Amino acid sequence: MPTKKPKYDAVSSLLFIFLVSFPFLISSKSTIEPCSNFDSCSAVVAYTLYTDLKVAEVASLFHVDPIALLTANAVDISYPDVENYILPAKLFLKVPITCSCVDGIRKSTSTIYKTRPSDTLFNIADDIYGGLVSADQIKEANANSISDPSVLNVGTSLVIPLPCTCFNGTDNNLPAVYMSYVVRPVDTLAGIASKYSTTLTDLMNVNALGSPSIKDGDILAIPLSACSSSFPKYASDNALSVPNGSYAITASHCVQCSCGPGTRNLYCTPASLAVSCSSMQCKNSNLMLGNITMQQTSAGCNVTTCSYGGFVNGSIVTILSSSLQPRCPGPQQFPPIIDPSSLVGQDSSFAPAPSPSEISGAPTVPKSSVVPSTGSTIQFPPANGPAGSAGSATSDSSVVNPLAGFPITFLLALYLRNSLPLGL
Repeated sequence: MPTKKPKYDAVSSLLFIFLVSFPFLISSKSTIEPCSNFDSCSAVVAYTLYTDLKVAEVASLFHVDPIALLTANAVDISYPDVENYILPAKLFLKVPITCSCVDGIRKSTSTIYKTRPSDTLFNIADDIYGGLVSADQIKEANANSISDPSVLNVGTSLVIPLPCTCFNGTDNNLPAVYMSYVVRPVDTLAGIASKYSTTLTDLMNVNALGSPSIKDGDILAIPLSACSSSFPKYASDNALSVPNGSYAITASHCVQCSCGPGTRNLYCTPASLAVSCSSMQCKNSNLMLGNITMQQTSAGCNVTTCSYGGFVNGSIVTILSSSLQPRCPGPQQFPPIIDPSSLVGQDSSFAPAPSPSEISGAPTVPKSSVVPSTGSTIQFPPANGPAGSAGSATSDSSVVNPLAGFPITFLLALYLRNSLPLGL
C-alpha cells in the first residue's frame, strides 16, 4: 500500500512564510515627539565616523558649522586651520543640530546629502549616517527627487531627516538637551543611564518604554544636563542651550558660551576667533563680556557681572548686573579643552556608551550601529501613564513593532499541526 504523502495546504504555506520572515519583521524602536507649533530647540545626535574625515567634511554631512561641531565636543578651536584637521574613523562625536516641528513630528530636516557614485539609500542610511535614519525615511522625505530608489543619480541633493526631540528643553523640570543615540549590541539601558548621569526610570519615561529591553539599532532620546539661555525671543540665538561639559559658538563666531562641570549657569566670553565683532563692553562700565568683579563687605560680597544677552540685529547685547551674595563665588569652572592632536582613533567597540563627562580626554569610539528597520507604527504611551521626566506622559511616544510580542510558539505549533501528516 503506497504511503500517503502529507498534504500542504495554503494555510501551512502562509504560516511557513511568516515564520521564516518573522525575524525581519521585528523592527527597531525610535522615540517620536509629536508637536503642533513651529518653534525649534537645540539638540544633539550621537555619531561615529564611518571613515577618516576632515572636520569640515563631517560638518558638511550634517549641514552644521565646523566650529560649532568642534565646540560641542570641547575641542580647542584656536589651532590654525582646525577645520581641515583629519578625524579618525570610529571617532565618537556629538553633532549639534536644530530640532524643528515637521509634519507634526519633531525632526531635523536641515541636513542635505549630495549623492556620489555607487551610493544607495541603504548605504547612505546605514554606513554614512550610522543608522540615525532609515532608507525608507530618506525615500519618503525625497519623494519628488527619487523616481527609482534603486538608481540614484550622482549629485542629487537628498534631505536627511534626522531624529531629534525637544521636550520643552527640560528633564525633571531642569534644563536639558536631548541626544539621539543609536543602540549598539553591547548596550544596556541601565549602562546608558549610568554613563549619561540619569536613571533607568528616567530613560524609560522619556522614551515611553514598557520595559528596559533595548536592541541594536534602536534610537533613544537621552537627556543631557544643560545650561540654557534666557535671551529675548527676538535674539537670533534665543534658543541657545549647551550640554554640560561642552561649549557653543554664537554671534557670528564672536561669542563662546560654556556649561561647566556641575553647573547650570551659561557663561559666555569673547571667542578666540573674534575678529570683526560689535562692542562687548557693558554700558556705563569698564567691564567686558565675561568679566566679574567681587568686593567683600561686612554685609556680604558685592558681585558685578558683565554677561551676554543674545545676538540682536547683528549686535552683541551685554547686560551689567550687580548683586549682594552671602559669600564671594569661586573661580569660574570651564569644561576641559581637548587638543585636536590628541584625537586618536581607538577601537573601543565593546566599551560602554560614552558620556559627556568623558570629554576630558579623547572621546570614546563606539562601533557604528546598524540601520533601524522600517515599517514600524507609532505607539503613544497611555494618557495616565507615568509622568515623563521631559514633560507629560502624553508628549512622549515611540516607534515600536506591533508584532514584537506576538506568540511565535503558537504560530509554530499551528504550522506543524497543518503541515505534518496525521497518524505519526
